[in-house]
Amino acid sequence: MEQDLAAVNAQLRDKSPAEIVDWALAQGKRPVVTTNFRPYEASILYACTQSMPKMTVIWCDSGYNTPATYSHAVQVIAQLDLNVALYVPRQSAAYRDVVMGGIPGVDDTLHATFTEQVKLEPFKRAMDEHLSDLWFTNLRKGQTAFRDSLDIATRGADGLLKVSPFFYWSDAELDQYLAQHSLTSENDYYDPTKVLEHRECGLHTQ
Repeated sequence: MEQDLAAVNAQLRDKSPAEIVDWALAQGKRPVVTTNFRPYEASILYACTQSMPKMTVIWCDSGYNTPATYSHAVQVIAQLDLNVALYVPRQSAAYRDVVMGGIPGVDDTLHATFTEQVKLEPFKRAMDEHLSDLWFTNLRKGQTAFRDSLDIATRGADGLLKVSPFFYWSDAELDQYLAQHSLTSENDYYDPTKVLEHRECGLHTQ
């Protein structure tokens, strides 16, 4: 796809998530959808797998999710029969407990190393192994200042097309979408690489 993305996004703005997913699938040959099973993730997983049931779902599990998040993940994986490719850090949490003294705070000089170990390296490994040219994600406008600069479809310097079908949706609209499709969400979620809700971890800014 070599169309001007600004024009494409203007056309996609009024499309449904299903229509956006179908459009995107026509642009790439090796699609993946990533998830961390945070709130509202069932929406993007449902939208993608309705169009391509066995789409690869990349889950980079940091190992620090809450019990509620792990239970939610098990439920959604079973409900949608997800084709999950699980990626975990090369170092164990026990290793970091000794070397880093647990989870470093955001102002700690070790926090960047921690983020690289538990999130960035597993994600890079996953994308390298799957050779994806199309990445579905559930980014939304208003989440962070950086994400406000994006749109439904963006393309990285490496040519990877990133598509966020729910980019302009509000929480209320997503609540309705989940209820309409008998999907669940859970809010007991914690990301140790972000800590603060409006802080980027680095995954989407590369």
